[in-house]
Amino acid sequence: MCGISGIVGTRQTAVNRELLHSMNDAVAHRGPDGAGLFCENEVGLGHRRLSIIDLSDASSQPMFLNDRYVMVYNGEIYNYLEIKEELIAAGFSFKTSGDSEVLLVAYHHWGADCLKRFNGMWSFAIYDRDKRIVFCSRDRFGVKPFYYAEHNGDFYFGSEIKQLLAAGIKPVAEKEIVIDYLVLGLEEYDHRTFFKNIYRLLPGHKLVIDLNSGKRTIEKYYHLKISNQASGWDLETASSTYFSELQRSVKYRLRSDVRVGTCLSGGLDSSVIAALAARNYKHHSGESFHAITASSVDQQNDEVAYAKQVADASGLNWHITRPSSGDFMDSIDEVVKVQEEPFGSPSIFMQYFVMKEARRQGCPVLLDGQGGDETLLGYQRYYPAYLKSLSPVKKIQGLFNSSENSGLSVGRLLQSYFYFTNAGLRIRRQEQRSGFLKSECFDMMNRGLIKEIADASSSISDLQILEITKSQLPHLLRYEDKNSMRFSIETRLPFLDYKLVEMALSINNEYKIRNGFSKYILRTGAKGVVPDSILWRKNKIGFEAPSRIWLSNHGFMFEAIRKSELLNSMMKNMPDNSIDQTLLWRLYNLAKWEEVFDVKLN
Repeated sequence: MCGISGIVGTRQTAVNRELLHSMNDAVAHRGPDGAGLFCENEVGLGHRRLSIIDLSDASSQPMFLNDRYVMVYNGEIYNYLEIKEELIAAGFSFKTSGDSEVLLVAYHHWGADCLKRFNGMWSFAIYDRDKRIVFCSRDRFGVKPFYYAEHNGDFYFGSEIKQLLAAGIKPVAEKEIVIDYLVLGLEEYDHRTFFKNIYRLLPGHKLVIDLNSGKRTIEKYYHLKISNQASGWDLETASSTYFSELQRSVKYRLRSDVRVGTCLSGGLDSSVIAALAARNYKHHSGESFHAITASSVDQQNDEVAYAKQVADASGLNWHITRPSSGDFMDSIDEVVKVQEEPFGSPSIFMQYFVMKEARRQGCPVLLDGQGGDETLLGYQRYYPAYLKSLSPVKKIQGLFNSSENSGLSVGRLLQSYFYFTNAGLRIRRQEQRSGFLKSECFDMMNRGLIKEIADASSSISDLQILEITKSQLPHLLRYEDKNSMRFSIETRLPFLDYKLVEMALSINNEYKIRNGFSKYILRTGAKGVVPDSILWRKNKIGFEAPSRIWLSNHGFMFEAIRKSELLNSMMKNMPDNSIDQTLLWRLYNLAKWEEVFDVKLN
């Protein structure tokens, strides 16, 4: 895991090395183990190294091959050993034991088709001196970030937005994105960021810059589709096959030359990963597996008791962090700076403190459970679409089973169905909640995306693909990457192994929600691996922040909102104390973002 940066000139002038150096240093936290620059004519590449696999200097970057290719790369190719065997059989030899060289040789051998063979997370840039092209790519689901901008005729890219600000891009608000976040709670749904003229390369896309013609092309190389892979599988086959594939995914993500640990919330996903990893890790390393849990000062949201059951059952080396209200207040500016763009709730702070504790415990690699909810129907909002898919006879029984085991009343389930599947109703509700905003804000919001989400909410398959590619997972992955890399930690996500995702989506939905329980195939597959008290929990919390306590004094939030030029340009009047807490957080978060990054309106 590392940080990359780059400048590609279009004016036949040499790259500004000092500027590239500044961009590279802006992400020193992503790679404290080394730094390197390459500058040749109009191409400059920078790298900050976090050593995970092959700790020797031989795997330092920028990496060169045959005096032709120069590469900077952030991520991990988990199946690099298998790909390496293929390449050796094809006649190639290797100087290192890491995955970086495998990636570069794979590109030399297969060209852009190498992307189809990679199982991992990545963002990289390869400069081909012979063809005079720069080839860039981001992994299928966007676990690793890639930002870019054009400024004064030159093309800039990096792992974080602050690198592009260091390159001279002015921090100006992208107003449409700001409004969609504020009114609709939407983030990271297309290539735009909250900063005008700064963009992200979307997941599953490649970018090619042709220095001969000056042409820049962006193409999608990965299309998530639902296959018939699992057609004909019964429940037992689906459960055992999925769980076996999950075990493979976890084993892949334990490949490391440094200590690996895991995040443990006490929920189903993180508990299964912790238990599977602990078995494998101790067998191969002889060490107990480290796990980090965030404990909430609000007992209603605290899952430590569940996490302890998993830690005891799996013999984990268990660590707890318990951030206080003071810790929260002291870290607000820092977390806003780390995240770079506004975020949905204070729960991000709990994840931040988990990463901080992991670094203190000497765990530079952490597993985490992102992706389990999106692929196995873990969210409550999947129940309405699930019920709609049932036959009339099964619908009534399904309604009562779902109510009994999801924590939702029958009335709430029906209410959720009408809300999630009705775009007009959702928009009207958000407009009512945001009545203090000027009417022009409502004219600018993305009604098309709300309609797309509402239409997809009637179909489980459509909703899953939308949430994985656009409306849910992308911003969760951004939170994860920024929080972990702030402390030079690489997070690995077993549920987002692309083969596992494709399998999960192909499995009959009645095996994923059954008897009212979500993630049913995971629960049955993990029987005997984690305690039954975890497998059949009905409540779901996660690393939920104690917002009720942390935000009990709203004075500091309203003060920041009053000072915000950005918000004052959008509000017809200040909201009062009756404002919904979620909306109050968004307003405050925007105000702090504006302050921390000195964001301007124009």
